[in-house]
Amino acid sequence: MELEEPAKETTEESAVPTEPPQPSEFEKLFKGCQENPEDFNGWVYLLQYVEQENVLEPVRQSFDVFFLRYPYCYGYWKKYADIEKKHGNIQDAEEVYRKGLQAIPLSVDLWLHYLTFIKENSDTTDPETEGRIRAAYEHAVRAAGTDFRSDRLWEAFINWETEQQKLKGVFTNNPKHFLSEEEFVQLRLELSKASLMAMVTEDAEPPAADDELPPGTEELSDPAKRVTEIENMRHKVIEARQEVFNHNEHEVSKRWAFEEGIKRPYFHVKALEKTQLNNWKEYLDFEIENGTPERVVVLFERCLIACALYEEFWTKYAKYIEGYSTDGVRHVYKKACTIHLPKKPAIHLLWAAFEEQQGNVEEARGILKSLEESVPGLAMVRLRRVSLERRHGNMDEAEALLREAMESGKDATETSFYAVKLARQQMKVQKSLSKARKVLLDAIEKDQTNPKLYLNLLELEYNGDVTQNEAEILACFDRALQSPMAIESRLLFCQRKVEFLEDFGSDINVLVAAYNEQQKLQKESEPAKRKAENGYDRWILEQGLGHINTSLFSFPYSTFQSYNSSSVSCCHSL
Repeated sequence: MELEEPAKETTEESAVPTEPPQPSEFEKLFKGCQENPEDFNGWVYLLQYVEQENVLEPVRQSFDVFFLRYPYCYGYWKKYADIEKKHGNIQDAEEVYRKGLQAIPLSVDLWLHYLTFIKENSDTTDPETEGRIRAAYEHAVRAAGTDFRSDRLWEAFINWETEQQKLKGVFTNNPKHFLSEEEFVQLRLELSKASLMAMVTEDAEPPAADDELPPGTEELSDPAKRVTEIENMRHKVIEARQEVFNHNEHEVSKRWAFEEGIKRPYFHVKALEKTQLNNWKEYLDFEIENGTPERVVVLFERCLIACALYEEFWTKYAKYIEGYSTDGVRHVYKKACTIHLPKKPAIHLLWAAFEEQQGNVEEARGILKSLEESVPGLAMVRLRRVSLERRHGNMDEAEALLREAMESGKDATETSFYAVKLARQQMKVQKSLSKARKVLLDAIEKDQTNPKLYLNLLELEYNGDVTQNEAEILACFDRALQSPMAIESRLLFCQRKVEFLEDFGSDINVLVAAYNEQQKLQKESEPAKRKAENGYDRWILEQGLGHINTSLFSFPYSTFQSYNSSSVSCCHSL
């Protein structure tokens, strides 16, 4: 009989490795950053804290969320990669570097850190290692090699190729080792022809057939001739590249003053000095006028690392790209709005307008809606949403957006503002006088001291036949005059009432009553010594109207219009 082996005791704790507890202050600090992501110092403190505590999951959580908002901070990408490496996660560390370089491909510093990391963590016995490192260097110079300050990257590449004794990569020594086969053969033929021409000129004996240069890339058999060929080729190669070098030096000299003016090429949340901003503007203008599109794009990308928080540079970039790529414009707007400027309305409005121009109405609608959710209460955004719906014939949705804004207004003034907009739309677009009148009358009931509402109601009634609509117009005036508005506002409405009656009124008794009402308000609002200020009293006496005392004539219609434009602000008359 076989004895059963005693069962091994297992516990849940021994079966599943336990995660280290989260640092005590982590939740508090992380929550603070989420609630106020614009507080860069809060993020710095959080990242310092998790780095010090060295618990991997809080580190990953903090850095990942941080980079959603601040991807241009190249130093923090290196910190993140170093922490992963410290925990033995080499592949994760490399992935961090890759994400960082996707975010800021022009960062020479980050490329150099990444290349050092690759070399230090590669298997030197693996035959594919050299090719992998070379590919990384080639990727680096393709991405950042045209940066004005990329010399350290090129020097690092040259030094590494020298260490590998790959002269073709370094661009030195025997021309055959660095020239393409096509260029090498072409140079050899040119030198051969030049040699023959020299012999003909000097009446020398032509060379024997076996002394002629071979047609391909094979070596010359004669060592002396081989050395001569190498020297002649080197001279030709240097001569051709000297022209490129001279041209490059000339172009560098044109830009040197701008480069010297760049004092902060890296990202920071602190505002840049005005001189720095002006230098970037002038540099970009110069490059746009004198440089190639490739150089202009590289300069914009450099500028937008240092000036990532300035809408004007993103807008300038998008406008430049418009001439080359629709997708490029979209990429610029998306990067600006979703990462660096999530709460800046102007750039979002431009993006929405761009998408609408491309026929992407739903995308434009989503951009505006997302912005309003992010920064609620902006009238310009709500009105842009309304106008978008109106342009595309969605009048019910346009009206619903305005009514929603009226209902959610934070005060009576805001509610009245949207009421005026709605009334104007109903009158001018939907051609419904009755609906527009009702909106304004309802708004007046809730905001009886707002002169803008009375003005717009008055202009609404003026749109009809004033001779047929006299009763409704006078009712508007009376409603304003009987309101609890300030006396100065009521006086202006009274002056306009008199003017209306002078121009269109049908009953002299109503006109005289309006004169008297105006005189009463004038006395209440001004000291007696200012009644004759405009010199009209004498004219009144000369006209035999001294008993009326109409100093109101010093307030012509243009004066009232001036009041309408200044005090009514953006709530223009209907």
